[in-house]
Amino acid sequence: MTKKADFLASARRTIQLETEAVKDLENHLDGDFQHACELMSQCTGRIIVTGMGKSGHIGRKIAATLASTGTPAFFVHPGEASHGDLGMFTSEDVVLALSNSGETAEIVTILPLIKRMNAPLISMTAKPDSNLSRAADANLHIGVEKEACPLNLAPTSSTTAQLVMGDALAIALLETKGFSKEDFAFSHPGGSLGRQLLLKVEDVMHSGDDVPCVIEGTSLHNALFEVTEKRLGMTAVLNKAGVVTGVFTDGDLRRALDHEVNLKGTPIEQVMTVDCTTIRADILAAECLQIMESKQINALLVVDDENKPIGALNMHDLLKAGVL
Repeated sequence: MTKKADFLASARRTIQLETEAVKDLENHLDGDFQHACELMSQCTGRIIVTGMGKSGHIGRKIAATLASTGTPAFFVHPGEASHGDLGMFTSEDVVLALSNSGETAEIVTILPLIKRMNAPLISMTAKPDSNLSRAADANLHIGVEKEACPLNLAPTSSTTAQLVMGDALAIALLETKGFSKEDFAFSHPGGSLGRQLLLKVEDVMHSGDDVPCVIEGTSLHNALFEVTEKRLGMTAVLNKAGVVTGVFTDGDLRRALDHEVNLKGTPIEQVMTVDCTTIRADILAAECLQIMESKQINALLVVDDENKPIGALNMHDLLKAGVL
């Protein structure tokens, strides 16, 4: 039975070897990396990433990272490329080919065709004198002294180096293009950051007949029916012109009950909150959340330029929309 200490020792050795491989990458950054970035930043088509086996798995991740950070990219399997998928390549594209040996048969097979269509080629190899490296316009050297595999066979340190070099490319391009949080959100609309940066109050609020409203003079008793029917924990109070003059909330109800106010005989304007907080429909939902948290309120009215209600929302709506 292998002892637990052996597992930990193996893990530490693996982490140490892969950490050293990543550190060595700094020594491999040279004019070829600069040229590769220039070719990719000037690309008018797409970055086509290709690689076989474990390099292919890393290539898919690199393509995904490039695409999500402002550099359009996709992955093409080199074996499929020689059976029709080469039709995806154009002279406007830049090809990024990953191969530790630089001699992967499936990639070497399509090199003449890539060169023939005059598409810029960037290689990522451990062998600067390989066929792939020599054919490339720029070679990104990712050679490692030793794989983490004790047999020095399974791609481990080398694929980690490929992954980090791919990230280095993506981030260098991101910074050059001035890629912003908003740009990131547009390519990640389903993520939490996308929802925070793109979702507006108008996308979340209740509108039309779902907005709780009563007119001044309405009894507290009847106003409570509006609050409970619309289920937002409050109601807007309007004057005859339809302008918001206040809001009545669950908190106002508790205070009214503490003072033993007559529910049927008291007009709503006597127990409402006059200086109520309202928001506009075009502000970000995340900003609305910040307002609600800072003022310690659970619901808000949405008004137009004339201070007339056009919507309403509460904390539950923001939670449902994924803003929280």
